[in-house]
Amino acid sequence: MSKRIDIQPVTVKKPLVEQPLRVAAYCRVSTDSKEQLGSLENQIEFYTDYIRKQINWTLAGIYSDNASGVRIKKRTGYQQMMKDRKNGKIDLILAKSISRFGRDTLTTIKDISRLKKMSIGVYFEVGRFDTLTTSDSIIDQYATLAQAESQSHSENVKFGMRRRMESGRTLLNHTQFLGYTKGRDGELKVVPEEAEIVRKIFELYLQGNGVRKIKRYLEEHGIRTVTGKAEWSTSTIDRMLSNMKYIGRVLMQKSYTPDFLTGRQVKNQGQLAMYLVEDAHEPIIDQMTFNRSKK
Repeated sequence: MSKRIDIQPVTVKKPLVEQPLRVAAYCRVSTDSKEQLGSLENQIEFYTDYIRKQINWTLAGIYSDNASGVRIKKRTGYQQMMKDRKNGKIDLILAKSISRFGRDTLTTIKDISRLKKMSIGVYFEVGRFDTLTTSDSIIDQYATLAQAESQSHSENVKFGMRRRMESGRTLLNHTQFLGYTKGRDGELKVVPEEAEIVRKIFELYLQGNGVRKIKRYLEEHGIRTVTGKAEWSTSTIDRMLSNMKYIGRVLMQKSYTPDFLTGRQVKNQGQLAMYLVEDAHEPIIDQMTFNRSKK
């Protein structure tokens, strides 16, 4: 007796551009430098125009971040996109590369898997693959490479920073540092009006006033903080009184980041070398005044 065999035809899916889809795009750069922000604008403009030109597609949204691809908490655009996919607003996501989508292997793989379970694909321009039709092993390899690339970049940045420290070139955040701004040469430059406030705080302290009394004096005289607030914090005043930068001295690498994935800084307790630079910039307080404030 002969067996009857029915051959079922292979279902050929239409190309993505021919499918009626609600399409979003995710764009990201890692810093807020002018060059990178320009790149972000270009990405947003490109994907907005590209999606609108496809007659079968509906623009579901353009999500963007200027933050590290490693830490999800700082990527508000990404978080919003993942919320919207839960609400059934997205069928397909476009991204330049898997490294733009995320650089933490486990998180990236987990989120792509979640999207696949909801039949939401991510199409990556670099590699030209759709996660709905690409094997998990290939996706895993791309994600692993993205994390390795991020780690390599992080180590290169750290190496450069340490070489700079060794040469005595200071690395300081001047944006919330009362008394100074950054000069054209990149070094700290005294802001005269702010420097007078710093000197007044030290003067009041040496006259026997505690930080609470100093706080009251500053607020009663309408003297604002470096961020423009009318109310002062006693902890801020206390830190200022012990800040050796006011005598032109800088101690670098007091903290470090052991794990680039978490980005969490920890206190350097001898794990790495620290670099003390004397006469790093123009002082506001003389050595004798500073020493007296420490007693």
